[in-house]
Amino acid sequence: MLIIPLKAVPNQTLAVLLNNQACQLNIYQKAFGLFMDVLVSNRLIIGGVICQNYNRIVRSVYLGFQGDFLFADQQGDSDPDYTGLGTRFVLEYIEPSDLPAGAG
Repeated sequence: MLIIPLKAVPNQTLAVLLNNQACQLNIYQKAFGLFMDVLVSNRLIIGGVICQNYNRIVRSVYLGFQGDFLFADQQGDSDPDYTGLGTRFVLEYIEPSDLPAGAG
């Protein structure tokens, strides 16, 4: 597991190398929740996924992403919003070896 550093802003884009994958993460707040896009080498893997506490983002092996992401509430069990990003709500990258068999 690796913590991806985030800022408490409503929209952000990060470029990060994860498991030899050149990833772009778009994280953005809408009126009804926080959402995330995952791109690898400028190819959309999954887009518009709502971010929920301890709910994986990618979830499907067939998408071709190695590993997964999840948001973790450090103070309770709320779904994330941008005001707590990087402090209360942390984004975790889950390495393939930390996932259940067949889950990425």
